[in-house]
Amino acid sequence: MCSSPTRCPRCLTTNVKKYGLNFNHSKQQHKCKDCKYKFVDKGQQWFISSEKQQLIKKLLAERISLRGICRVVDISLTWLLKFLKELYRQLPDDLNCHIPIKRVKQGDRFYIKLFDNEADELWSFVRKRDNVYYIWLVIHRATRQVVAFHVGDRSRQSARALWEKIPQQVQKYGLFHTDDWESYKTVIPQGQHLYCKQKQYTNHVERFNCTLRQRCSRLVRETLSFSKTLDNHIGAIKFFLCHHNLKQQSSSTAP
Repeated sequence: MCSSPTRCPRCLTTNVKKYGLNFNHSKQQHKCKDCKYKFVDKGQQWFISSEKQQLIKKLLAERISLRGICRVVDISLTWLLKFLKELYRQLPDDLNCHIPIKRVKQGDRFYIKLFDNEADELWSFVRKRDNVYYIWLVIHRATRQVVAFHVGDRSRQSARALWEKIPQQVQKYGLFHTDDWESYKTVIPQGQHLYCKQKQYTNHVERFNCTLRQRCSRLVRETLSFSKTLDNHIGAIKFFLCHHNLKQQSSSTAP
């Protein structure tokens, strides 16, 4: 039975080399060629089967804390945090969003049907409740897919950052329903912006806000599973949104 190759405990790569003995010449030392980290342990405990990794990804999309995942899957929190860092880094910027283009015929010409979207903000915090970060969301009304998101304050700059993350095709052919928040009015073109103080025009994105709080333990208002760093906060939200979009696509194509 062949032994597992040596793996770096920092970046989890197997691209390592021997680097002499440790200070008392009792153990073989290794050095990672990627992150230049030096270590003694051969890192066998960092090898988690692909089946267990798929289970971890499923648990990350449910309302369960990181330590809860460690207890269920029997892994260390250190390994899970390193796994999350690499997982979040690989997430696509388009959030796996795919909205089919629909054309309507008027006379002898075909026109692209406008994308009907809703936008809203969701309150959250990082490390402590006073450190507030708003999650800005844009959802395609027909497919319920998340078109774009941004994490920041509730200012005009954050609204602009959200608008810039929306795909150009949706920007050009989209209608956007929002509440009466002033920041939207300064960013979304007037001819494409429909706003009202009542919630019935943004009921789909408001309902998704509820789903997001129910599925992401970091967003529960009274919780011990809150994010300690902003990068992990954004990464966890982005992971769920990518997962959500894929699920919506698979459900729409199911027979």
